[in-house]
Amino acid sequence: MVKPFKKRLLIVFILFWLALSVQAQNVISRNSKSFLWKVQSKTNTVYLLGSIHFFKKELYPLPRSIEDAFDQSATLVVEANVNDTRQMDLQQLVTKAIYADDDTLVKHVSKETFELIKKRAQGLGIPVELINKQKPWFLGLMFSSVELIRLGFDPNEGIDRYFLSKATGKKKIVELESLEYQIDLFSNLSDQEQEQFLLMILSDVNTLGKEFNSLLEAWTSGDTKGVEKIMTQSVTEDKSLSPIYEVLINDRNKRMASKIEDFLKTKETYFVIVGAGHLVGEKGIVEILKTKGYSVEQM
Repeated sequence: MVKPFKKRLLIVFILFWLALSVQAQNVISRNSKSFLWKVQSKTNTVYLLGSIHFFKKELYPLPRSIEDAFDQSATLVVEANVNDTRQMDLQQLVTKAIYADDDTLVKHVSKETFELIKKRAQGLGIPVELINKQKPWFLGLMFSSVELIRLGFDPNEGIDRYFLSKATGKKKIVELESLEYQIDLFSNLSDQEQEQFLLMILSDVNTLGKEFNSLLEAWTSGDTKGVEKIMTQSVTEDKSLSPIYEVLINDRNKRMASKIEDFLKTKETYFVIVGAGHLVGEKGIVEILKTKGYSVEQM
């Protein structure tokens, strides 16, 4: 069984994959910080917004400072354009998420893990035959998505979709990565790593609401240390999780920071939305940009 402390790492992957940007409503005082940063070079400004991709309609409108930063920007940058599914080859997705021919999930996970999967699937009313064809990474994301929707979070209300809709036909839209690239990050994990990821979700899905609310509270108050603690505690206590964390978080931070540097070398203002987990910690994008000499201010 997965130890209780591993539940915090589940939030990391939700920050990455489900991506939702959690904002405070108008009740936040003027002196409070949000998960928006202003990054400046000698020639340009880039706004960085932390994101968590499922959201609630009642959490709108967003603070004026965020809307103003978007309005002042010529280009919207997202990790992946979730509104443009045409770019994704559905056959490739099927190949990476579903076992082919007579290959099945039961051949890739332990008997104990498979029993936990069946129990969860039965609770959701999903046929075991359907579950048995899905790869662990895809199944884990499905379970967590279903639970978030049950808790009232809607992917159609996500911050990324909100700004993508506002930008369509009015601003340039640029991707830091792509849907295909993000899918490859998961599908390229080993069987053991995929099973470990799935076990974390199975272990913590029933307490996801409580954990997620703690995350939202830290986010809405601009508490970067709080979000960082949620992200890193389990990795600190269980080094076996480090390779997964490196692939899904730290390695991507470096690549995304490099692309943001390219934006800073231009004279065009950018509004960049990335998962909130990518902005915190010593290896987060904010610190990477600071060490490179850019002016970085949390707004």
